[in-house]
Amino acid sequence: MNAPTPAAHLAPEIAQRAVPEAFLTALKARFGDNCSTALVVREQHGRDESAFTHVPPPAAVVFAECTQDVADAVKLCAEHKVPVIPFGVGSSLEGHLLAVQGGISIDLMRMNKVLAINAEDLTVTVQPGVTRKQLNDEIKSTGLFFPIDPGADATIGGMSATRASGTNAVRYGTMRENVLALEVVTSSGEIIRTGTRAKKSSAGYDLTRLMVGSEGTLGVMTEITVRLYPLPEAISAAICSFPSIEAAVRTVIQTIQLGVPIARVELIDHNTVRMVNAYAKLGLREEALLLMEFHGSPAGVKEQAETVQEIASEFGGNAFEWATTPEERTRLWTARHNAYFAAVQSRPGCRAISTDTCVPISRLADCLLDSVTETDASGIPYFLVGHVGDGNFHFGYLIDPNNPQECETAEALNQQLVNRALRLGGTCTGEHGIGLHKMDFLRTETGEGAVDMMRTIKRALDPHNIMNPGKIFSM
Repeated sequence: MNAPTPAAHLAPEIAQRAVPEAFLTALKARFGDNCSTALVVREQHGRDESAFTHVPPPAAVVFAECTQDVADAVKLCAEHKVPVIPFGVGSSLEGHLLAVQGGISIDLMRMNKVLAINAEDLTVTVQPGVTRKQLNDEIKSTGLFFPIDPGADATIGGMSATRASGTNAVRYGTMRENVLALEVVTSSGEIIRTGTRAKKSSAGYDLTRLMVGSEGTLGVMTEITVRLYPLPEAISAAICSFPSIEAAVRTVIQTIQLGVPIARVELIDHNTVRMVNAYAKLGLREEALLLMEFHGSPAGVKEQAETVQEIASEFGGNAFEWATTPEERTRLWTARHNAYFAAVQSRPGCRAISTDTCVPISRLADCLLDSVTETDASGIPYFLVGHVGDGNFHFGYLIDPNNPQECETAEALNQQLVNRALRLGGTCTGEHGIGLHKMDFLRTETGEGAVDMMRTIKRALDPHNIMNPGKIFSM
């Protein structure tokens, strides 16, 4: 967990709304023990993994167990104009869960049932509190899997709300491509459905895509239908070391441009490899590293791997290590999965400020290499990892939370990185979402006209601004 920082520039605008006593009385009457105003419970639901650590907690927490619970809670909030913040596991990174305007948190973790598995249609319908690991455990007997892997064992509801992606996105896409239908409680407490289990539709506005990525600002998702995929007949993983980050990135660019259907390709820089070696007692070469995975038939996997190995050798790639058994693949992926924890442990007491820009694959080297040069010159310790197959990468600036200068430097580096990504045709966030931290970046990226259009949609669907207010843009 990040250590707190007092840096003033990380403090969001806080405008707490009054929560009437009559509202709290009605809430407790409806939900009984499933409504808590205990400080420790409220504080638990008033924190995420973001840089914002000095926001008051919500006034109450409602533990929803079904869609009707959510609808009844939202109706009471609408009646008293009290904000509503959906809550999953609390792993978001941009302040999505924080009660900057007060209100209540609706905890959806008890809504954790897999409702319908339609193996023949490659779909499954779940409640929002189902986590990605739970989902894959429950469907493994069908020979199918759900591929979206943001790293944390996030809920399907939270992943849908932030339009998450992760390590498999280069092959299987993001939540945007994989959510087919939703059940949503609107700001008035009405229950609506969007989309169907059909693979395509031309029926009216695409409300499903509108809700996916809305970060809880337009409604509360209570059922989600997602795509499933057949488990690959063969899976092979490999790591390859490179003499420089540029060589590794050029290998990725050529691999993607040649159309090799690689399932995962992750970059880990030499700093991070060193940190992971110390943390996990591994013996990886302390050079820039690509971690790759190939899915398909045995012959297809072999062909893909040979092609990538040939490309890598052209750029000085060496020390290829292959793994085909689950145990060997797990060992190789340990380096990537432990990167954050290894980095934080490398500087005791530090806090990591993480970025997540994404650029067109052809501009990846330009953006990444200039950013590395800038960060090296700053003197701020950092780790660098990336889902580079789709142009997405993360710097983690390791700052002393009691050093305002380091906080300012990290934020300045982040600003420069985002501006560079935007100049190259990229985005300020590839997968974390806007939340609180990237509100200014959104205006720069889309322009004020587009933000005004988003505001118009928000006002139409949430006229009293009670659905997770103060996030994405100001009203």
